[in-house]
Amino acid sequence: MHRLLAAFAVAICMLAGAAGFDHARSQAEGWREIAWPFPRDGWPAGRAFRCASESCGGEIEVYVRPKAGFCNCDTGVADDEEVDRVADLDMISPRFVAREPGGVIKVAGMAGRIRAYDLDMADGTRHTAIGIAVSHRCDVLVAVAQGKGEASGVQRTALEFLATGVMTQWMISAMGG
Repeated sequence: MHRLLAAFAVAICMLAGAAGFDHARSQAEGWREIAWPFPRDGWPAGRAFRCASESCGGEIEVYVRPKAGFCNCDTGVADDEEVDRVADLDMISPRFVAREPGGVIKVAGMAGRIRAYDLDMADGTRHTAIGIAVSHRCDVLVAVAQGKGEASGVQRTALEFLATGVMTQWMISAMGG
């Protein structure tokens, strides 16, 4: 009888775990991790993701990484100019221009700023980018989303992806906690 109860308990736990895995996977439907596409710089490589056109209404890429010790410990990410400096936009294209003033945002429980940009790509095309910089203690986490769509769509899609449980958990862990 004890073996039967133990087997039943194990089966219940496995089903619950599988359901949780399917739920986490469905939250990021269409997204897949890709290799970090940028050359090495003074910071460790981050994580890069791509969402296919059919899943996200246009191909969108998101790049995320922490930068330890790269933030004002007292004010955090306080202004748009800081987003311009830290958000890795120049890794995608050195020719970027802010579309408008940014705004305050919270990602994975960390406060910071978000701003939309136009990027002139090396091949002559124009892309939209969304720069995000949030802080925890004296460290900053940056995320950049880029695609060919409208800024509002790229922003919405990127924020939905960053809000998935798997990404939130990784960002909190990457920032030490």
